[in-house]
Amino acid sequence: MTDVSELMTKQLIVALSKGRILDETLPLLADAGIEPAEDLGKSRKLLFDTNLPNVKLVVIRATDVPTYVQLGAADLGVAGKDVLLEHGAEGLYEPLDLEIAGCKLMTAGVKGAEPAQARRRVATKFVNVARRYYAEQGIQAEVIKLYGAMELAPLMNLADEIVDIVDTGNTLRANGMEPRELIASISTRLVVNKAAMTMKHEHLKPLIERLRAAVAKRRDHHALAAR
Repeated sequence: MTDVSELMTKQLIVALSKGRILDETLPLLADAGIEPAEDLGKSRKLLFDTNLPNVKLVVIRATDVPTYVQLGAADLGVAGKDVLLEHGAEGLYEPLDLEIAGCKLMTAGVKGAEPAQARRRVATKFVNVARRYYAEQGIQAEVIKLYGAMELAPLMNLADEIVDIVDTGNTLRANGMEPRELIASISTRLVVNKAAMTMKHEHLKPLIERLRAAVAKRRDHHALAAR
């Protein structure tokens, strides 16, 4: 009879971020030979079996992924670098850039407006990132936490600038705003619980290598397509 602790050592739980990242993660997992046993988009379940008997997937909010992995509820996680920068990476290894869901974390303001040099009111959901960034620039910033519709803040005179994710920039332009300074280039990362990396290394390493090979294969394919 298999010991329960042995089963727990073999079992791997991967926390996936909902939304755009999930849409881009699933094909990458498939390339690595990891597929959910049912359609994630059609089920109300949050925990899923896969074609690998020791691997399960949990689908949660992107901002919760680092917490689940950090505290050991999940062994691995897939999260955007923006979330990791905001949350902090204590207790996490970051062994692999999955090179998906790329975008930029930037400051932005009303087009043509001269940014204040001494003190700025900044609206963002990336409060920790914003505080660090403006402190490094020697700018005193009053950071206002918002959860969405950042572009409204300067238009409604709530803030001078925003810090937000910029993809195409279309939303900024549609609201009379423009990107300013690049804070960080963002992509999706694989993160691993440090304790699990030690205790489950025998089972984690092959999974990480599967994903590493899938990322490399996709990169090579894109390079050939670009020629």
